[in-house]
Amino acid sequence: MFRLFSRNVSETGNANFRVPSALEAPQGFAPLRLRPMTSADWDEWSTARRRNEQWLRPWDSGDPLHGSPITFDEWISRQREAERMGRGIILLMELNGRIVGQISLGAVSYGAMRTGTVGYWVDEAHAGRGLAPLALAMLGDWALSDPTGPELHRMEVAILPENTRSKHVVEKVGMNFEGVRHSYMYVDGQWRDHDVYVLLDSDVSGSLTARLKPVSAPTHRP
Repeated sequence: MFRLFSRNVSETGNANFRVPSALEAPQGFAPLRLRPMTSADWDEWSTARRRNEQWLRPWDSGDPLHGSPITFDEWISRQREAERMGRGIILLMELNGRIVGQISLGAVSYGAMRTGTVGYWVDEAHAGRGLAPLALAMLGDWALSDPTGPELHRMEVAILPENTRSKHVVEKVGMNFEGVRHSYMYVDGQWRDHDVYVLLDSDVSGSLTARLKPVSAPTHRP
């Protein structure tokens, strides 16, 4: 299921996962593929983001200090550094060779905590077709229990209270509501409370994808 690069180890020895060249959905599901971003993805990724600007704006986090923007290539370079240090990874969601979303694991902590935070978005044309729960389950299987992943104890997703679509996603995977983090993240121009959903490695028996109902590949909706 996993096709891997060689193991990445930082100078301080903090890296604790292998960067997957791709994570593939199990047989019977939509042929979703998760893979790291590269500089060559700029045109397609930026087109997808522009196409979904209004759809994603209510949920997009931002910088309250309005720091200087960075180029796409600089962003990719920072992703490679985060991977080398074992701090996190950003993966594109691909369906039939086209970008349909993105999912990330960030704020990875090792030692006594072994925790990480997940974020994701899906193209509006593909929303409601099971791709986000499938991507979350695939990432969770890798991050919590696969020996090539960071082998986290705890994985969490923070969701705006009114984002019912995203709550349905985490509930399908079996994540548990833990509570509210007040003024947790800067979203759409203001500090917002977030509902936090959590999954522990001890909550998982077998694979997360096995909790989902297999679906055939969705057709593209213009």
